[in-house]
Amino acid sequence: MPAEGPGREPGGCSEGNPARGPAKGPEAGRRPRRATLAVVGALALTGAAVCTGLFPREGSGTSAPGPAPAPGRAAASGPAGGPGAPPSPGAPGIGDPLMPGAGNGGYTVRRYTLDFDWQAPGTPFEAGATISAAATQALSRFDLDFAGNTLHRVTVDGAPARAVRDGDELVVTPARPIPRGRAFTVHVAYTADPTQQRHRDDAIRDYGWVPTPDGTVVCAQPDGARMIFPADDHPSLRAPITFRVTTPAGVSAVANGRLVGTARRPGGRVQWTYDSEQPIAAQLVQLAIGKFRIVSSSGPRGLPVRDVVPDGLVGDTEEYRSLTPEHIAWLEQRLGPYPFPRYGVLVGDTELPVALETQSLSVLPKDDLLGDRVDAERNLVHELTHHWTGDSVAIRRWSDLWLSEGHARFYERLYSASHGGVALEDAMRDAYAQHDQWRHDDGAPAEPTADTLFKVMRYDGSALVLYALREKVGAETFERIERSWVSTYRGRVAGTRDFIDLASRIARQDLRPFLTDWLYGPRTPPMPGHPDWRIDPVQD
Repeated sequence: MPAEGPGREPGGCSEGNPARGPAKGPEAGRRPRRATLAVVGALALTGAAVCTGLFPREGSGTSAPGPAPAPGRAAASGPAGGPGAPPSPGAPGIGDPLMPGAGNGGYTVRRYTLDFDWQAPGTPFEAGATISAAATQALSRFDLDFAGNTLHRVTVDGAPARAVRDGDELVVTPARPIPRGRAFTVHVAYTADPTQQRHRDDAIRDYGWVPTPDGTVVCAQPDGARMIFPADDHPSLRAPITFRVTTPAGVSAVANGRLVGTARRPGGRVQWTYDSEQPIAAQLVQLAIGKFRIVSSSGPRGLPVRDVVPDGLVGDTEEYRSLTPEHIAWLEQRLGPYPFPRYGVLVGDTELPVALETQSLSVLPKDDLLGDRVDAERNLVHELTHHWTGDSVAIRRWSDLWLSEGHARFYERLYSASHGGVALEDAMRDAYAQHDQWRHDDGAPAEPTADTLFKVMRYDGSALVLYALREKVGAETFERIERSWVSTYRGRVAGTRDFIDLASRIARQDLRPFLTDWLYGPRTPPMPGHPDWRIDPVQD
């Protein structure tokens, strides 16, 4: 996440956006039955949607109640998921209280295959998403997270499916119910709009498709992947992705993972195929198109390092980009082996205000690499750290974001303190002084709202929690906690409770009261070992 600061298939769809029923999430019951537009007939790629008829929308399953259970398939599927249950709708979200519509219930995605026929900057282009999935309940219908873009047709296992737009949900009703446990394939054909963006009043700012002079980069965090492709858009839900991107001659496409190959297409166009190599959360997808130079090097133990740099910025960004192997080695000493098959930096020729830890290929705005070395290294180390904590160890729900951003900020500060930056203790003392104000403004570290997710509390405020833990248990025990955290949950999903339990086990003391006060309390607790540290009064 960003470092704050410096052959046609028949079928059809409805482009309608009917008003949604009750709010989704743990507190929501079933949707009331209501009529929505069904779709019949084949649609041309550029034709308008032709809709007729009505079909009822049934109620959705309920989510797991209470704050303790993490969102997930079983919770979202509810009673409909039991053996022998009749087909019923998959839930339109997995029950995350901060983003109730994120993710979808009733199935698990096994792979995405994305086809993009890119044309020119800011120009709509034809796209398709093929989603291989398995039903976790008997499904009468299911949702995909999909926003904007012009929808053309949807098929399920090759047969036309009815589809309706409902806010950010694409509600798909297959021709026949899908039995529990059955594998199925969804294909969505659409025209992608590379000008789509959304805005947040926090560190994220504008996100979605981010334009560059000769193409685009993607910044999907937190819920922008649905503007790129139909997805299961929650950080706890991951699947491998195949990208097939066709570009004009002289223009390159890059994406997460490994370049599988290129192929010539009519008119001098080129198709680029990438494989993500490991499952990836939708918010960590990267797809960049432009006139790039690929700069290859090696990290520790021969780890492939691939930087993707606009032609005119190769020389000017080399000094700081070349530090990546040193950064990887420094983090490996503290967190263990780098968890992915490759890494690299994508230099964004854009006014993008933040960097982003897109998996295996972090995007950094050019200005981050053209200024002060201390600031550049802070951002480089921050995004790299996320590959251990946030990318490999994924957060269970959005309120666990402190685990991702707090770790990235902590190691960014720790590295900077010994490489020309502010001393760690000075940075933490300053954060401590402001901590009550941040609690007042942004919520406690593990209690954000949807609007305050990427405020300063999730960054320096959460790094302070880790610093307090280190002061409490000692540096040696803290390092064992950290290495155990990333090794135990490597490639898995984990949350705040998991971290507290693991820390208590490694430290051989019950840290629940201590960390609960820091993470949830209304006031900032005393800092262990620093009785002289003071907190500034809160200003309304």
